[in-house]
Amino acid sequence: MFFAIWTLIIGALLITMALSSTLLKRLPLSTAMLYLAVGYGLGPAGLALMAPDPLIYTVLLERMAEVAVLISLFAVGLKLGLPLSNRGWRLPVRLATVSMTLTVALIAAIGVIDLGLSLGAAILLGAILAPTDPVLASDVQVEEAKDRDQLRFSLTGEGALNDGAAFPFVMLGLGLLGLHDLGTEGWRWFAVDVFWAIAGGLGIGGALGTLIGRLVVYLRSRHKESVGFDEFLALGLIALTYGFAVLSHTYGFLAVFAAGLALQRVKEQPEEVSHSTNRETDLQSKQAHAELATHSEFASAYMMQEVQGFNEHLERIAEVAIVLVVGAMLPFIDLPASAAEFLLLFFLVVRPLSVWFGLIGAPISHDQRILISWFGIRGIGSIYYLMYAINQGLPRPLAEKIIALTLTTVAVSIVLHGISVTPLMNLYARRKAKHSSR
Repeated sequence: MFFAIWTLIIGALLITMALSSTLLKRLPLSTAMLYLAVGYGLGPAGLALMAPDPLIYTVLLERMAEVAVLISLFAVGLKLGLPLSNRGWRLPVRLATVSMTLTVALIAAIGVIDLGLSLGAAILLGAILAPTDPVLASDVQVEEAKDRDQLRFSLTGEGALNDGAAFPFVMLGLGLLGLHDLGTEGWRWFAVDVFWAIAGGLGIGGALGTLIGRLVVYLRSRHKESVGFDEFLALGLIALTYGFAVLSHTYGFLAVFAAGLALQRVKEQPEEVSHSTNRETDLQSKQAHAELATHSEFASAYMMQEVQGFNEHLERIAEVAIVLVVGAMLPFIDLPASAAEFLLLFFLVVRPLSVWFGLIGAPISHDQRILISWFGIRGIGSIYYLMYAINQGLPRPLAEKIIALTLTTVAVSIVLHGISVTPLMNLYARRKAKHSSR
């Protein structure tokens, strides 16, 4: 009976989302807001069909968030088609380094001064909340590899990069709490957790993405082999890259993102790709699929189209699962008295200041700077780092406090950004079109 009830609920939710997706794009709502509300209703505060206590199911919750982030990072890597030599990459890199470091520092200062946390705990809180989310930020992401809008590209690239780049600060916070070895005067933290883990992760991901991509294109275009099962290719590359990176003591998140980037760049996608899609639609036969998949000119583009489509579907499923769980976890938290002040400072001071300082002198418009300052959406990456930190042995009182602040921040971010994304992005599009027509 319990399983039947769940199938009924999930089926109704998914069908409702599929039927109302177009309507939601016109309203000041996001799918994540609805998932959050449904999760809250299914949790202890409502029907009590799920009770994901964050202090009991920490390992399961960490793995769920981990898988969701990996799927999203790979999908984002497939979408960012701007050449790596292009100056457009400077904006997301600055956001994911300078702005993220400032975010951690500002949150740490608030944690010590207003929340009474130790320095290690405050840095850990800052590291957990610093990453922006590439999963929940789909409404402000680039829509395809050819999208060159600076606002969308910057927010998408930032969300992908800082999900991995936040790890050194997490390890620093844990180290200061005595839960991780930083080495004498921090040498191990700098050499391993910062330098090797970041550089090694990007290198491993880039190498595997390129190798697997070239191998598949070669087998298809030269020998008419390895056709189909692009879903297995996507999942296999994610798993292979992540496993190799973690066993090499590097950051798997950055590796998977780099693998997606590298796979997309195996071969330049020709202009005729758009015609190949029409051809595929017209013929509607297995033979047409096979011809496109093995054609020397279309093999790479066809592979990318199939892998990206599958990965986007997985990303949406992951979003449903994690946000439902976040909503169900909310009744377990006990907010400190200073939470309201912390949230105001976080959204209205920390994010804007870190972005404005991080992008000093950047060639972007005033509108883009303001929107980047606002759309620092927090979500699944923060949930992963929260559960990871708890599983490293955080004392229960400290864990409860950080859980409350993190889950509340994520929930408020989902609501605030969900309400504002449609009107603000529509206004941005109108102003951009008006400026371009001058």
